[in-house]
Amino acid sequence: HPKSCSAFSVVFQKAVERAAPDEALKQRVSNLIDSITWSVFQYTTRGLFEYDKLTYTAQLAFQILLMNKEISPLELDFLLRYPVQPGLTSPVDFLSHHSWESLCAMDEFRNLDRDIEGSAKRWRKFVELECPEKEKFPQEWKNKTSLQRLCMMRALRPDRMTYAVRDFVEEKLGSAYVSGRSLDFAVSFEESGPATPMFFILSPGVDPLKDVEKHGKKLGFTFDNKNFHNVSLGQGQEAVAEQALAVAAKEGHWVILQNIHLVARWLGTLEKLLEQNTQSSHEDFRVFVSALDNFTQDTLEMCARESEFKSILFSLCYFHAVVAERRKFGPQGWNRSYPFNTGDLAISISVLYNYLENSPKVPYDDLRYLFGEIMYGGHITDDWDRRLCRTYLEEYIRLEMMEGEHLLAPGFLLPGNMDYSGYHQYIDDALPLESPHLYGLHPNAEIGFLTQSSDKLFRTILELQPRNSGGTEGGGATREDKVRVVLEEIMEKLPEEFNMAELLSKAEDRTPYQVVALQECERMNLLTQEMKRSLRELNLGLKGELTMSGEMESLQTSLFLDVVPESWAKRAYPSVCGLALWFTDLLSRSRELESWAADFTLPPAVWLSGFFNPQSFLTAIMQASARKNEWPLDSMSLQCDVTKKNREDFSSTPRDGAYVHGLFMEGARWDTQTGLIVESRLKELTPSMPVIYIRAVPLDKVDVRSLYQCPVYKTRQRGPTYVWTFSLKTKEKASKWTLAGVALLLQI
Repeated sequence: HPKSCSAFSVVFQKAVERAAPDEALKQRVSNLIDSITWSVFQYTTRGLFEYDKLTYTAQLAFQILLMNKEISPLELDFLLRYPVQPGLTSPVDFLSHHSWESLCAMDEFRNLDRDIEGSAKRWRKFVELECPEKEKFPQEWKNKTSLQRLCMMRALRPDRMTYAVRDFVEEKLGSAYVSGRSLDFAVSFEESGPATPMFFILSPGVDPLKDVEKHGKKLGFTFDNKNFHNVSLGQGQEAVAEQALAVAAKEGHWVILQNIHLVARWLGTLEKLLEQNTQSSHEDFRVFVSALDNFTQDTLEMCARESEFKSILFSLCYFHAVVAERRKFGPQGWNRSYPFNTGDLAISISVLYNYLENSPKVPYDDLRYLFGEIMYGGHITDDWDRRLCRTYLEEYIRLEMMEGEHLLAPGFLLPGNMDYSGYHQYIDDALPLESPHLYGLHPNAEIGFLTQSSDKLFRTILELQPRNSGGTEGGGATREDKVRVVLEEIMEKLPEEFNMAELLSKAEDRTPYQVVALQECERMNLLTQEMKRSLRELNLGLKGELTMSGEMESLQTSLFLDVVPESWAKRAYPSVCGLALWFTDLLSRSRELESWAADFTLPPAVWLSGFFNPQSFLTAIMQASARKNEWPLDSMSLQCDVTKKNREDFSSTPRDGAYVHGLFMEGARWDTQTGLIVESRLKELTPSMPVIYIRAVPLDKVDVRSLYQCPVYKTRQRGPTYVWTFSLKTKEKASKWTLAGVALLLQI
């Protein structure tokens, strides 16, 4: 749990201090990290712990280098906190505004922004490299230290930071700290014997038989030599296995028993046989056992309608792989994380078999419903995720799959009728390299996921920093000094509360829009009141005039780590920003609200993203139209027309409805010329939308042709931050954008 970081950092710091001068102790710390990583892996499978070995080894490297005075505390602090100078616009199209804001916040790298703008072609070439962390920076920036290069890389290519940090750790501590410890079958085999079988616990996509066969070939044990026996258990194969074990024990052969989880009742017999056979067996006798190899040749042959069964089985397997692995793309993959497992696939295959055996025609609709709404859908709790699951099945399992070439993914056709080994060979030969395309996603989805992963990495390392004064603060500044600076800055800039009595007297008509404005002012007051109260209390605590409470300690830690304090977040709007950016955003929201509340005149273009509750404003549009036209609210809908203009192009409000701005699209982009959703540009993750004209219309006037029902969320976390559904025009099938995870966001 993240709250364990401070406790762990104390233990970790002691280990680092002891390890720093001594190579042997450093190796022991490395071994300690490996053992922690194994524990972490076990917890990760239950969703309880998210930190990996790279986090700890990076922290180890940073702390050792700090103690040896080989790196600057200020530069490390910059790397971990990633401050920005908000409100800047990037003058080059290959860097985002956010990247430019960070570049300009680097006091240690003055003139970097000037050099990038002046030599844009050279820097573009560097930034657009596949692995820029492996290359030299342009101009004199290539002479910077390793840590300085990390700082620059975080601004230029945040998606490559996990790789850059891994290279940094390898450079400073050695390859042992970053290389994974892969299991060498040949080494493990030396520990086996006639009385010591080897047991393989399989994960999806792993086939240990290849390793066994490869090593067996070296030692002369092969199927051709008739001294290697492979038995796939189930379907009455227990007798075959018993005979193979008896022969192998006597003659010194190898036996591999697959899928033992299918014969639970026979395992007692197997145990007795192994005990008997090892007492007087040949010294070359070996037994290899595996569990969870999902299907066999018998599976493929069990249905009379072989062609349909095999095709749908293969499509289901691909569907299972996609929905299970799509989780790695975060909220753009699934709004929520679901425990899809091989049990879902196995039961789906059983359902498929029963339906094909008992139906004269393939009931595609029934099968899709059972798979998508019950077997897999039983896990799903979000309506948009349910739509995604249903869309995958509509693409993969349909009548057309039996009528000719059927693509499961770009470049990957559904194969024809094959045997078990043929399908494996086809997958090895034909399946394209892993990429977002295999999921229906744009390559930007991977860039976004990697960027979020690097942010999480640095946030965790920042939380692991020593809590004593000094450390990464450097320059004599204590933790309390840094907190005081942040506290004073917020207190100084915090806006005045809205005078609700005065506003209520001005809003005599209580129109739907006035009610929304009043509600927003009340919410802003509740938030700023809590901010003032808690900051004043902490200020007295830091001065020694009040005893520091647990709540005050928590607030102090949040200010130090650039995290929005919990008591503020409860009264605020959802946000994924750090404290500095969050406060800048808060001031913008307050100014916008102050301008609107001055005379309650609706702005020409409303900043939809600036609301605590944007749903209330969208509902107000319908309420205003309902009053004006005497329409019942339950027979109305919102129509969204994307204009070709930006906020500054509007000087007056429309006759009906409202113009709104401040939205971004993720997963695709809006083409202003054609007025359609189109493919994203590479590395343009969340392009801004033009102003959208929103008005209420009767349900019977709603045009549903060539539209994508696009969910609108408050933040990139999606899920519970859902706001509304906007219908956007598309020439492509709507399913394309569903699989691509296309959504509108109010905050990025």
